[in-house]
Parts: sequence; C-alpha cells; structure tokens
Amino acid sequence: MEFQIQEYKRVAVVTITGRIDSSTSADLETCLQSLIDKGKRNLVLDMAGVEFLSSSGLRVMVNAYKACKGVGELCVAQPSERAATSLSIAGIDTLFTIHPSRETAIGSF
Repeated sequence: MEFQIQEYKRVAVVTITGRIDSSTSADLETCLQSLIDKGKRNLVLDMAGVEFLSSSGLRVMVNAYKACKGVGELCVAQPSERAATSLSIAGIDTLFTIHPSRETAIGSF
C-alpha cells in the first residue's frame, strides 16, 4: 500500500493505492492519526486505487471517522469496486459519505 497526502486549507486528501490489509493498515492508521493530531479533521480518502480492503482497514477507517466526528468529517472519494464492495458487505457504507469524484469530495467542505 502506498499513500499520498495533499493538504488544503480546509481539508486533507489521502490518496491510497494498493492493498489495505493486516500488514499495511497500521501505516494508514499512523497517517490518519498524524493528520488528526495536526488539527486536520476534514479528511477525504481517495480510494480509486485500492485493490483490497480488509476488516483491519475498515477498523482504521471507522476509528478515524469517530475521531473526526463532531468537529469534522471523514468521507470517501471514488472507491474502487473492491473497496465499495468491502464497505457494503461490512455494512458501513452508510456511515461514510461516498463521493463519485475527488473534486466533489473536496468541494463538499
């Protein structure tokens, strides 16, 4: 898994590519927690390049969502078919606002 971070005035975008599984989810958790600790509470996860999303990755996403809730929002942009399926199967696709494009997600803030 690889990720890139782009910080804007009101939002930070984390572009994720590859597999989010038990061996990589800790890296994602560290990345998101670092942004939250810096005061970035509006986060966009661009998941167009995600090839696999495991339960450990879903846990990281839910924890980050809870950390942002109330003072900000965590949303998902253009999830790959596999990522969208994982969110749906886990029943948490209704928890996150899912945007069809990165631009739409950024514009929602």
